[in-house]
Amino acid sequence: MTWKPSVTIEALHARAALNRTVREFFIETNALEVELPILNSAPVADMNIEPIEVAASDIMPKLYLHTSPEYSMKRLLCAGSGDIYALGKVFRAGEAGGRHNPEFTMLEWYRLGMDHQTLMHEVADLLDELFADSEISLEDAPLFLTYQQAVEEYAGLDPLVASDDHIIKLGIELAGSDLELNRDGWLDMIMSHKVEKALPQNQLVFIYNYPASQAALAKLNNDENGQLIAERFEVYLNGMELANGYHELTDSDEQRQRFEKELVGTDRPIDEKLLIAMEKDEAGLPSCAGVAMGIDRVLMLQLGAKTIAEVMSFSLQQC
Repeated sequence: MTWKPSVTIEALHARAALNRTVREFFIETNALEVELPILNSAPVADMNIEPIEVAASDIMPKLYLHTSPEYSMKRLLCAGSGDIYALGKVFRAGEAGGRHNPEFTMLEWYRLGMDHQTLMHEVADLLDELFADSEISLEDAPLFLTYQQAVEEYAGLDPLVASDDHIIKLGIELAGSDLELNRDGWLDMIMSHKVEKALPQNQLVFIYNYPASQAALAKLNNDENGQLIAERFEVYLNGMELANGYHELTDSDEQRQRFEKELVGTDRPIDEKLLIAMEKDEAGLPSCAGVAMGIDRVLMLQLGAKTIAEVMSFSLQQC
């Protein structure tokens, strides 16, 4: 056991500079910084993310540390906040490793009237500023690939039309074992074991238009080939995922259906406050796009750090 922090003084200064750059960027682009509650009465509906529960007491019901400020931010958008951003801590159980920590820093923002295509370019603008004086030189323009293009080019498989058997076979070859996964689970395995590792170095790579089954909170639409896709994107740098963005779903009825489908067989409550805000006739969630960015991972790449602990003041073991 040691009293010393895990972070270097250089990393402390780098984080302060990054936070300053972020805030200057949003001041210049007219987005309002907002503070959100960390404790929430309903957890995230995404079953791939495990929330941390806060035990109930005589004076407090069971609550959850937020895994993202998304639901609270969308309620602000419904109330007429306009463009907003939040920079702060979020919490996820079961996430620990070289790139994960149960407590980490997230930047999330929303732009009214934007779709995911336009927001990708703003994300690129911000990342260009954040990496301007870093270990990485972003000399090449960002690369934009559809999910279909990326998996075809780097894994040799068309993810939108390939059979389940074909996808499972490739997934088993890459994972080295026959896991109990559905189609999307095996596609995620192909992305992490094959595609992400093959992406170009020192260049921002945006992968967008995911399979409709991976929509999460994104709108669905038909691509230029008439295939149903989710209007969302992820951005990578040197094989590391930095951000995940959506052209946001605004239909409260469809949102409820997705929540109910995702939460079948669980005891997680639905966030009724969000759904009520979205279904208001005179307000509701305005047309917008949003994105969440992992700030600790940006710092890792800025400084050439090998693990997330190197850019956090205290690692999980030292808290």
